[in-house]
Amino acid sequence: MPIYEFRCLKCNEVFEILTVSTEKEVEMKCPHCKSEDFERILSTTSHTMGPGKGESRSPKVQSRECASGTCSTIDLPGHSKN
Repeated sequence: MPIYEFRCLKCNEVFEILTVSTEKEVEMKCPHCKSEDFERILSTTSHTMGPGKGESRSPKVQSRECASGTCSTIDLPGHSKN
């Protein structure tokens, strides 16, 4: 059930639309002004990383010098292909 976020181009209201089924029709109007003129926006996410069972769950940052200055690599905890 994806939730999509939109911004109304008429009143700038930001709203979400929950898609339950592809067969069910969803009303695609701004809930504030009822305009059908809106754009999909990038949603923000929220997550936490803490100590896991027997392993560090914190991101690891590696910095190094490169041709354009300083470059960094961030290793996020999670499943690895190794």
